Amino acid sequence: MKIKRIGILTGGGDVPGLNTVIHDVTLRAQREGIEVYGIRRGWGGLVYMDPDGKGDDSQNLIILNSINVRKIDRTGGTILHTSRTNPMNVSSNVHLEKFRGIKLEKKTDMTADVLKNIDRLGIDALIVIGGDDTLKYSVYLKKLGIKIIAVPKTMDNDVNGTEYSIGFSSAISKSMNIINDLRTPMGSHERFGVIELFGRNAGFTVLYTGYVTREVRILIPEWDFDPDKLVELLMEDRHNNPTNYAMVLVSEGAKPIGETIRETGPEDQYGHRKLGGISQDVAHYIQLKTGYHTIVQVLGYIMRSGAPDAVDKLVSGIYANIAMDCVLQNEFGVMTSIVDGHYTVVPVDLITEKKRVVDIDRYYNTERYRPKFENMRGLPLLLS
Repeated sequence: MKIKRIGILTGGGDVPGLNTVIHDVTLRAQREGIEVYGIRRGWGGLVYMDPDGKGDDSQNLIILNSINVRKIDRTGGTILHTSRTNPMNVSSNVHLEKFRGIKLEKKTDMTADVLKNIDRLGIDALIVIGGDDTLKYSVYLKKLGIKIIAVPKTMDNDVNGTEYSIGFSSAISKSMNIINDLRTPMGSHERFGVIELFGRNAGFTVLYTGYVTREVRILIPEWDFDPDKLVELLMEDRHNNPTNYAMVLVSEGAKPIGETIRETGPEDQYGHRKLGGISQDVAHYIQLKTGYHTIVQVLGYIMRSGAPDAVDKLVSGIYANIAMDCVLQNEFGVMTSIVDGHYTVVPVDLITEKKRVVDIDRYYNTERYRPKFENMRGLPLLLS
């Protein structure tokens, strides 16, 4: 079957590199005579559109072409916008009420509407760019007969089945630069520094930022830390530093031994509550035990802001073109991927098989709270 029209969407948190995928897919598809429908607001666009075609689709759908994507690869974010809509667990929100005139009394599975809209729009295949949650729903649609190609993106780099997800390198580069700049006030005031980075279940962002910043301690979700040991190590660092400061990088999902992850607020449609606050707890404990003032900096959305770095620009473009190779070869139910340092595709079902987390034995020194640097020979560039 020749594919005549594809849909493309971005779900979950935005990262640098999304627009590059949209740009390259659109240009390649246009050269091949394939129409590209951009679905706005992630899976939300297919929920907010009236499946009977009685509503105005223009707020949730954009026809992409070489003109309206011409410059987007130079910018961060996503021109399609995004959301954390889970069609299997939709609750009332302003978009649903505005576009559909529907107010739900309870969380509702609206997959039937998603399927009707895909059929009504004449979309032959979907390219889905997202993280763990967004892509899990694409696996579900694949089982219902929708032709799916997944493209992994997340700063956390924790999508199973690939060593690299779009947005990761840019997050590390930006974090490295900010952390190195923060050494100025820390040294000037002779203080401890606690820097909180994204990372719910996996500590890749903190681990890799630790690799490139050096002379820092790191706390990751995969290993519960001992606060007293941390203080001891930081005091050691301060003593050995002529500028009299020391620093620890903390994943938002890290937690002390015997405690639970710091969560606040209600659950989103995927069952997640907001993380954050562990850096304040760590800073308070350091100050309590040492008497020294502590600088706290939560990097948060700064990590996902701005244009992609060179690695993300490269990977995004290659993933986009691999996705289009699959479209042209009628190869669906796959995810673009890097395995053992090589570009490839893997079954999209791998996403749901297990969580991708840091290999503690290989990459994390649990006694020193630092990345391991020894025995690197033979490892791929991305330290899978």
